[in-house]
Amino acid sequence: MKIYKLLLSGIVMVLLLSTIWVVPGVLASPLKDLQKEQKKLELKKNDLNTGITKKNLEINANKSTINQIMDQIAAFNAKIEETNENIDQAVSKINKTTDEIKALRESIKELEKKIEERDVVLRERVRAMQVKGDPVNYIDVFLGANSFSDFIDRFSAVSTLMDADRKIMQQQADDKAQLEKDKALVEEKLAKQEETKKELEGLKASLLSQKKEKDKLIDKLEVEQAKLVNEKESLKDELHETHEVSKKLENQIKAEQQRQAKAAREAEQKRKATANAGSTGGGYAPPVSSGTWTKPANGVYTSSFGWRTHPIYGTKRQHRGADIANATGTTVLAAGDGVVSHAGPMSTYGNVIMITHSVNGQIFTTVYAHLSRVGVRVGQHVPKGQPIGAIGTTGASTGPHLHFEMHVGNWSASGPSAVNPLRYVSF
Repeated sequence: MKIYKLLLSGIVMVLLLSTIWVVPGVLASPLKDLQKEQKKLELKKNDLNTGITKKNLEINANKSTINQIMDQIAAFNAKIEETNENIDQAVSKINKTTDEIKALRESIKELEKKIEERDVVLRERVRAMQVKGDPVNYIDVFLGANSFSDFIDRFSAVSTLMDADRKIMQQQADDKAQLEKDKALVEEKLAKQEETKKELEGLKASLLSQKKEKDKLIDKLEVEQAKLVNEKESLKDELHETHEVSKKLENQIKAEQQRQAKAAREAEQKRKATANAGSTGGGYAPPVSSGTWTKPANGVYTSSFGWRTHPIYGTKRQHRGADIANATGTTVLAAGDGVVSHAGPMSTYGNVIMITHSVNGQIFTTVYAHLSRVGVRVGQHVPKGQPIGAIGTTGASTGPHLHFEMHVGNWSASGPSAVNPLRYVSF
């Protein structure tokens, strides 16, 4: 931006110096170039303001996205915390079940010891019945009875022994079955708890993975946010510098307008001091009147100052001047002493000349439009009544005529400075 300031200052100086060099002794006006540059600066300020507004929208949208993702991360953190608690509970249950298994193993050892002892009793009983030398024969026991009462006693004893054997064998089978059942239940319980723990750990891993992706996205968005903020600040800095340049340019424009006014005043003084200042140039030009202003061209007064229906566009528009109709090529004179501030084509005016005048310290601008020929150049001093061009029909025109305007102050496109020429010039 600093380079831009230097370039702008350089351009202005070159314009001033170059116009002075081309027309020695005459300070030509670079006002038009300065105004163009001012217009560019206004467009640039509008673009910068639009860019800042856009960056604000992008920053707010990015911030909203960051907030949404941060809410998601907070939800992940809560879910992870809940999962950690569930894992702790699962581990606690596994530890408890492990303790139960340890206690069960002690019980199993006791049960196995009892089973082993019963096995010894049963083996001894079988051995007592089968080993030679002292066999136990239940039939011999019954036949050896001395009386019926002794038989009954012997039978009861044998039945008791047989029942005891059967009970021992049944208890042995029941204890073994219970042992297997207890083992199966505990192992199943432990397996389920291990599976629950595994699922919880898988859920935790998934949550951590998703949170990690969200963290990466947040990092990316925060980098983008910082970039947007920097870009916005750069635009604001550039806008501030553009305002500063615009202020300097505005001061240069004011200075140039003052320079033109001074040149016009000096030209007026020169006119008064020159003996032959009122030359008409001959031809079809009207005679130069006395006083400050003179009629700019001969012809028929066809349209006055004020509102009218435009002959081309058909709409109500303000006519900011007066029209004098005559043949193409009819001479057009400078209505007053001054300095040419514009000479050449301009939009609907066609070929147009603008002259800046200074009358008793007051600046005026006269406008001569739709010309077929332009005979002066920007920066040239022209005395009142000097031929400057010829009537034509260039621009938005329906026939050859001179469109003549008078402005109090500098000419403006919007037209508030325009006044009725009949206040100053008699047609």
